[in-house]
Amino acid sequence: MVEATITTQTGRLDKVLTTIFPQYSRSQIQQLLEQGNILVNETLQKGKYKVKAGDKISLTEPAIKELEVEPENIALDIVYEDDDVIVINKPQGMVVHPAPGHEHHTLVNALLYHCPLSTINGTYRPGIVHRIDKDTSGLLMVAKNDQAHRSLAKQLKDKTNLREYVALVHGRIKEDSGTIKAPLARSPKDRKKQAVVSGGRDAVTHFKVLKRYQDYTLVSCRLETGRTHQIRVHMKYIGHPLVGDPMYGPKKTLKGKGQFLHAAKLGFTHPKTGEFLTFEAPLPEIFEKQLAYLDKTNKIK
Repeated sequence: MVEATITTQTGRLDKVLTTIFPQYSRSQIQQLLEQGNILVNETLQKGKYKVKAGDKISLTEPAIKELEVEPENIALDIVYEDDDVIVINKPQGMVVHPAPGHEHHTLVNALLYHCPLSTINGTYRPGIVHRIDKDTSGLLMVAKNDQAHRSLAKQLKDKTNLREYVALVHGRIKEDSGTIKAPLARSPKDRKKQAVVSGGRDAVTHFKVLKRYQDYTLVSCRLETGRTHQIRVHMKYIGHPLVGDPMYGPKKTLKGKGQFLHAAKLGFTHPKTGEFLTFEAPLPEIFEKQLAYLDKTNKIK
């Protein structure tokens, strides 16, 4: 049981609880209240209860359900494979690894059926050295053994690998290239989002314009760091959110299956041979069709 006493916090109970227990979202707090896991002065209260100084909060944390990560026979687009690493071209819409509420049909489920994976990241993320979002497509390097995993992870930390993305963004970027240096952290306004926050973790994105349209720009983005949602947040920060992005983009956008963001190029030093390997993956069909549509309807006049 976790206990806390209200001091200066004011407002609705469910909102205040997200500041006291930041590991839970507001919807999770509401569920805990309904289940009787949270008491105020040893009494059940609803989320709309107005807290006051001196209120004593007690939270009984629910038992954690262990995920059973099962191998699944799901087709993989394998770009490269040997005894140490495997490079996958992940389709848009596929989650990288299992999590509560999404335990099946992930990349990890598919990989476990196909080959052995490193054990460093435990049961839920075996072999996973870096991730890309569900609705981002493109290249991922995965470790088959612990030695390879340590090598690839060190390259990420030392910034010696190569990760380049292609993105379609709103607006016409004037500069031909640029660098965005803006620290990122969880948004203080919305726990599900990342944001540029003073004191956040260093984040650096280098971008280069590939093509301009009347209302959009096609860019290449090279990651120097790899923070959660980095490209999506950084491009929004400079006034050019990704097309189709349901979280950081405008409501009025081009139709797709999420953000138009593709991990197009990946490079790393092979953990065993020491050779620097580079891989490229073509844009998915939905991305190519959108660009072809813009070539017809949104050319610069």
